[in-house]
Amino acid sequence: MMFKWRYEAPEGFDDILMCSDGDVLTGLSFACSSGLEERIRDFRERKLPVFRETCRWLDCYFGGEHPDFSPQYSILGSTPFRDEVLCELVKIPYGTTTTYGKIAAAIARRHGNGKMSAQAVGGAVGWNPIGIIIPCHRVIGADGSPTGYGGGMRNKMALLRLEGSTSCKSSLVGRTRSAK
Repeated sequence: MMFKWRYEAPEGFDDILMCSDGDVLTGLSFACSSGLEERIRDFRERKLPVFRETCRWLDCYFGGEHPDFSPQYSILGSTPFRDEVLCELVKIPYGTTTTYGKIAAAIARRHGNGKMSAQAVGGAVGWNPIGIIIPCHRVIGADGSPTGYGGGMRNKMALLRLEGSTSCKSSLVGRTRSAK
């Protein structure tokens, strides 16, 4: 049996849907994510302990803090390559960004390869089932552009603004940062 819970995000963000197998978090996505409502339609709504812990993490995060804990989660249906990319994502410090190419280069170096496809990395980043906690929103294009985001570009830009990131080529990020 799978479960779901809706987190009411603050103004400027879409609400967030969480999923669980009953014990650990298995999904965290903005409610506007394409096809999400359809995929979890048959999940039972229940406020589980892992959802309470995830709400506590999200409250800290949206309150402008960098939470020093994470709810327990499990990545279901992954592959070794996706796991490597997700491991790279959790290394991206709060308030900073990196590129698909830099992640590809790090994985290639670890394997002793000269090169790896940034597009393949992009596919794995886009697959990330635990958004925000595994910070795929911190990955941008090589030219500094914000690129796509499964949770919607409005949410990606709002997350980067919240974190105070100025490394993304967008007047939305920089303008908000300088207004503080």
